[in-house]
Amino acid sequence: MTAATAKPLTAYRPHWAKRFGIAPFLPMSRAEMEALGWDQCDIILVTGDAYIDHPSFGMALVGRLLEAQGFRVGIISQPDWHSAEAFRALGKPTLFFGITAGNMDSMVNRYTADRKLRSDDAYTPNAEPNRRPDRAVVVYAQRAREAYPEANLVIGSIEASLRRIAHYDYWSDKVRRSVLPDSKADLLIFGNAERALVELAHRLAKGKNIEAIRDLRGTAFMVPRGWTPGPDWHEADSTTLDTPGAVHAHPDPYAMEESQQKVMRGGIPLRDGADGTATVRIVPRAERLAARKDARAHTVVRLPSYEQVSESPVLYAHASRVFHLESNPGNARALVQGHGARDVWLNAPPIPLTTEEMDHVYGLPYARAPHPAYGAAKIPAWEMIRFSVNIMRGCFGGCTFCSITEHEGRIIQSRSEASILHEIEQIRDKTPGFTGVVSDLGGPTANMYRLACKDKKIEENCRRLSCVYPGICENLNTDHAPLVSLYRKARALPGIKKILIGSGLRYDLAVKSPEYVRELVTHHVGGYLKIAPEHSEEGPLSKMMKPGMGAYERFKQMFDRFSKEAGKEQYLIPYFIAAHPGTTDVDMLELAQWLKRNGFRLDQVQTFLPTPLALATAMWHTEKNPLRKVTAASEAVPVVRAGRQRRLQKAFLRYHDPENWPLLREALKAMGRADLIGPGKRHLVPAWQPAGTGTGAAPGKLPVKQKSAPAIRRSPEPQAAKPARRGVPARKHPDVPRHPLSRRKGG
Repeated sequence: MTAATAKPLTAYRPHWAKRFGIAPFLPMSRAEMEALGWDQCDIILVTGDAYIDHPSFGMALVGRLLEAQGFRVGIISQPDWHSAEAFRALGKPTLFFGITAGNMDSMVNRYTADRKLRSDDAYTPNAEPNRRPDRAVVVYAQRAREAYPEANLVIGSIEASLRRIAHYDYWSDKVRRSVLPDSKADLLIFGNAERALVELAHRLAKGKNIEAIRDLRGTAFMVPRGWTPGPDWHEADSTTLDTPGAVHAHPDPYAMEESQQKVMRGGIPLRDGADGTATVRIVPRAERLAARKDARAHTVVRLPSYEQVSESPVLYAHASRVFHLESNPGNARALVQGHGARDVWLNAPPIPLTTEEMDHVYGLPYARAPHPAYGAAKIPAWEMIRFSVNIMRGCFGGCTFCSITEHEGRIIQSRSEASILHEIEQIRDKTPGFTGVVSDLGGPTANMYRLACKDKKIEENCRRLSCVYPGICENLNTDHAPLVSLYRKARALPGIKKILIGSGLRYDLAVKSPEYVRELVTHHVGGYLKIAPEHSEEGPLSKMMKPGMGAYERFKQMFDRFSKEAGKEQYLIPYFIAAHPGTTDVDMLELAQWLKRNGFRLDQVQTFLPTPLALATAMWHTEKNPLRKVTAASEAVPVVRAGRQRRLQKAFLRYHDPENWPLLREALKAMGRADLIGPGKRHLVPAWQPAGTGTGAAPGKLPVKQKSAPAIRRSPEPQAAKPARRGVPARKHPDVPRHPLSRRKGG
């Protein structure tokens, strides 16, 4: 199926319940249902977040979309999971429960990179912690099943997406099964769920059994071992497609007999001669390509089983590599992975939405406010997002620590100018407290709006993991003119005083358009611009798939020049990651020296957090590099696991903090770099230690001398959480990497 053949979201005949009209808020209680004239919900969405009726929050977006299709949609927000009673609040849905953890993965939401419980939750009223369980999708699904054993259960969101196959779980330090068998769900919808959800709801409304719905793209489900959708399907062993070195073959009871196999060329069976030899036939190119495409559409790639990847780091890294190579909707094949006596089957990824469909989804009648049940409570995620606009989704950067591509995909899906400008007017006219400043026009990355492959056929056949690494692809359109036009029209709207850009900037793309950089720096930077070089050294950068510092330096020159021309004093604030796979202590020392040379004293730093399915997580778990073919003898990736070494690498990023000096002095001596200890400008840390600092000192206490020392470019004070766009966790805490789909992913 291509984008041209995908059924538009607006092409469905509305369900009969359309007659009830639009709800001011999707109901969260029986009383609200009765006020709407409902006796039952068709679909009940369960979420670990507070319900905010705004398109930046997944449950509101999905709920309003299903409402527009004519379905009665209810919300169960942050239920008490200790019993099934809270899951009976709205009764049994006629169609299904939709279970999610919320905009963030529940484990990332609750724990730091050091596995410590967080003290607040940006998606909860008054930031109250502990309002959701660990692994919320599994817990909520089990409770919903307990409440109504016969109800259909559909799981989704970022948490389910990143756990759709066997995956390394950092918090338990082991490989866990797919979330499907643990949740006992009927169906898992991964990625952007609009197409699959709408089609599923209409099929179920027509009486289709959910166990018979096996052809929806973007869905996963459990099947008997060896199941296929039809006799024209065949299975390919992933180890024959990307051989992971010496692997003991496992007999396949479903393999064809040798006598049944056909000699193939380009997907076309060759005619056999009378003497048993194969006669070569010249196959026209069009026929050959069509046959290959048809063959891929009816091929399922078998990944090593859960049992195999849990025991073999090589097979785990291999499975991660194959999984990511099968992620382009234009050419991805179905995947299957054994879990005991059954299989987890994954259909191909969903077809991206068109601009018209994006406009439809973001133009639905959202109340653009938290549900009234929360009263005057402050919800930090809402406070940060209410004056910003999401203009696109997806990211083709392919950063290995970031899961945007695993969830939203690499193909950019952009809204139209008219749709975006209309939403800005809605904020201006309807959002209380608006002062004329739009806090962000962005998405996962600030400057990928309307960027795409120059040729649709090339895009559909591409299997690169990134469009911009190791260099920007020659087939990528890097024209920022549509974004410049949008900025100019947005700030020209009556009542709009300022448009800020808060999403992360992909600066290696930005330098391709000096006009864009001038526009950004002159009109849309509020003194500081945050970007993400992530590191200065080639070793870790090559494992992140990030550009070198040359691109940063070129962007900095443009930034400084255009700031000076605009008569503004503005600064770049860089983000860096410590303890990323491929990073040595020497790399961190080099980065610390780079920071000092450039006058940076970072307030916000982060330690790498391995999250499910990310390529960097595969490196962290296996110490293998899945960016290349994986073998037992392939490149070993250095990994920092010990707590002390992780603290040391983080301390290098804050070399200026006296609390870190004892640890840094000890490390520098051990590394043979005691020459960097002393009072001079060339030294990294002083030999003296202020009273009340260092080991055993009260945290946060700084010496008077340090307080008065000027910082050439000091970061602003840490800010509150910037919540995610749909399914995109915020970079709320300094040690939460951009990887779990933060909007500030770019750079």
